[in-house]
Amino acid sequence: MNSSRSDILILGGGVIGLSCALHLLKGGARVRVLEQGTPGCGSSHGNCGTITPSHAAPLCMPGTLGVALRSMLQADAPLYLNPRLDSARLRWLLGFARRCTWRDFEHAARARAAILQRSRGLIADLVRDDRLDCEFVEEGLLYVYRSAAQMADDEHHHAQLLDRMGVPVQRLRGAEVEALEPALKPGVQGGLFHPDDARLRPDRYAAELARRVSELGGVIETGAKIEHFATDGKRIVGVTTSRGDFTGDRVVLALGAWSPLLGKRLGLRLPMQPGKGYSLTYTRPQQAPRYAMVLREAKVCITTWDSGFRLGSTMEFSGYSEGLNRKRMDALRRGAAEGLHEPEGPQLQEEWWGWRPMSVDEIPIIGPSVRWSNLHLATGHGMLGVSMSAATGELVAAQIYGAAPAIDPAPYAPARFGL
Repeated sequence: MNSSRSDILILGGGVIGLSCALHLLKGGARVRVLEQGTPGCGSSHGNCGTITPSHAAPLCMPGTLGVALRSMLQADAPLYLNPRLDSARLRWLLGFARRCTWRDFEHAARARAAILQRSRGLIADLVRDDRLDCEFVEEGLLYVYRSAAQMADDEHHHAQLLDRMGVPVQRLRGAEVEALEPALKPGVQGGLFHPDDARLRPDRYAAELARRVSELGGVIETGAKIEHFATDGKRIVGVTTSRGDFTGDRVVLALGAWSPLLGKRLGLRLPMQPGKGYSLTYTRPQQAPRYAMVLREAKVCITTWDSGFRLGSTMEFSGYSEGLNRKRMDALRRGAAEGLHEPEGPQLQEEWWGWRPMSVDEIPIIGPSVRWSNLHLATGHGMLGVSMSAATGELVAAQIYGAAPAIDPAPYAPARFGL
């Protein structure tokens, strides 16, 4: 038997690719994952690890593009658009702008809510049944407001939306928030508490998924940078990497923010842009927050685990520019200092940046390609790859095996973009 041949080749070893691999292995397939680095080394590594049905609302709503354009003059803005010329990014922005309507906002929110809610339950089952050691905690997530105007805006565009989607949200007064979370400085106006949200440590989650994939017989090729596709008619018949040549009956493209770059080699123009995020990871401060939270005015996400403490978020559209933007790191620190008694831990362990795969309509791209007969796509999850990972793996496995999917696959289909 050819040792380089598998039933299914999965391109990408982040939480999406590994989740697809795990579900496919449980269905009996021989699976090989091709990862250019190590499992979970991309945006799976440094995000805040919140599992958030509460994040159903997309960015695309009337007014968002204006905020982004104004941010071009403010390099530390929570949403920052780098002013340099970039034709691919301009096309994406024009497509995004066309979708900044209330109709598209509602459509995207419903699609996101369905996969987020499904994935939330599956992750809990997976942690329990597969014994994933990833500091998974089911205690909810808290939105904290120091501005009555910001809370009123979120009540209209966030809380009422979740009410319509069947996602629980609790409205709290400022005193209730401060009593619930003593780590906060005084001056809180109110809060929205999302009891169904959870958290985990994402780098450990990725490592545990990789462990289970290997235990179930899957092969993970690390350091396997994809260099070339061999095709025959409408089929992909081989993948050449820096680690050698591999073949499979089916191919799953789960490359996150790298998907558009590799998609070009297959004649696919994926309507995606890398959205750069940042995080700071510390040892635990003495007065660490009990709850995962979002400081809404500063737009800083804060997560506490037994093993550490992380500040994260921000969205920077700068194409594929690498490296840390120190101004944005400092903005995370300032935002946390405005809200917390102890905004940083005793020891800084990591400064991180990574690219999130932002689809133009903010709905992930999951399903069979209409261009290639044996290609499946699983990408475009934006800031919610960890949250959507388990349901994405389940959906890809169901489609490949011809089983009835647990959620309606239509909103995520690559066919909507002719892919």
